[in-house]
Amino acid sequence: MWKGVNVSAEARGGFATFLTMSYIVFVQPAVLSQAGMDFGSVMMATIISSVVATLIMGIFANYPIALAPGMGENFFFAFTIVLGMGIPWQTALGGVFVAGVIFLVISLLGLRQKVIAIIPPSLKSAIAVGIGLFIAFIGFIDSGIIIRSQGTPLSLGNLAQPPVLLALFGLAITTVLLARKVKGAILLGMLSSLVLGLITGVVKYQGIFSLPPSVSPTFLRMDIAGVFRPEMVTVVLVFLFMDFFDTVGTIVAVAERMGIVDDKGNIPRAGRVLLADAVGTVVGALFGTSTVTSFIESLTGVAEGAKTGLANIFTSLGFLACMFLYPLVKMVGGGYQLSETVTLYPITGPILIIVGAMMATSFRDIEWKRYDEAIPAFLAMLGMPLTYSISNGLALGFISYAVIKPLVGKGKELHPIFYIVAAIFLAKYIFIGFSY
Repeated sequence: MWKGVNVSAEARGGFATFLTMSYIVFVQPAVLSQAGMDFGSVMMATIISSVVATLIMGIFANYPIALAPGMGENFFFAFTIVLGMGIPWQTALGGVFVAGVIFLVISLLGLRQKVIAIIPPSLKSAIAVGIGLFIAFIGFIDSGIIIRSQGTPLSLGNLAQPPVLLALFGLAITTVLLARKVKGAILLGMLSSLVLGLITGVVKYQGIFSLPPSVSPTFLRMDIAGVFRPEMVTVVLVFLFMDFFDTVGTIVAVAERMGIVDDKGNIPRAGRVLLADAVGTVVGALFGTSTVTSFIESLTGVAEGAKTGLANIFTSLGFLACMFLYPLVKMVGGGYQLSETVTLYPITGPILIIVGAMMATSFRDIEWKRYDEAIPAFLAMLGMPLTYSISNGLALGFISYAVIKPLVGKGKELHPIFYIVAAIFLAKYIFIGFSY
């Protein structure tokens, strides 16, 4: 399969991909631990699911596309489902597992590509932007740059506090590294913040290497029976939609960069890519992490010369090495206890702001001059951060599209299944309630 390939180029590309996406090893446990999950176990689940999915992608689909728990999906899991709706993380994991099984079935049947087609392009872009704004908003809160206030909903934090200053430093240095196109800019930015945090005493030294932490606190702890509650229907739907957009967007971007898209827009072995993504999600749920998806950072590896799935072997080796860096991961992703009720994340918080900014680039793809497109997209986009819920933002987008399009005589522009999904969202609010 890899006969005649340039091994050095594949190795260079594989490690480049790992460096650009390795931040997820630090960020994922920091996010899910806020939902009450064990930090070390989530780290291991993140690594294991990333390695399994990335290897399947490389060997089975032969694409240099790496996978890991997705940004956006993890925030929906922690902040909307667990902290917002009050659903136990075990039940949320069950939702991820069920969604993963559905991914697997519809991937084998070739239905995923058809489901994606029912979402209007402007709404797809708005969802990406909205999730980016939501992630950035939480990054501002985690960094202490924005705080909750008694007089107003939000206000500027105390920028003179040491952890906030560290966060501002991390935001600045990472932005500079990205602007200068430094490979692994996000990882280097976090490590720079770690060094400064150790020097200033904001971060306490805990070591670098150790044996891998136990996976038992989250392994097979999912509650599948709890998924069959009415409020979990929209949860599973959101998991499905988010993974659809992430995976297909990455496939298209990588395939276009490699020049393998044919005149009809078809991508070779696309079904195998979707299958690898589905298996990764199922494995991730079993071990204890949120939805696994394809990472757009894989384009970095392609730019470095990766052309085949061989690159994924080297990306996976990078992830496996992280198993023995638990103390380092804990220092980077651990929180700073500012008070009894406030915990800041001065190293990972700025990264969330930057990732949010990256996702906001889809803003330009919304048809702003068509109000029947722009207003529903705008509602979905702003609904996510303002209601502190990705699910609510999606619901606003689907429902408003389904109402406005027929009223302006363009109801046929939407697929019948779109109206069914909008009706499900509406029924959720009517029969379950409007909180989250």
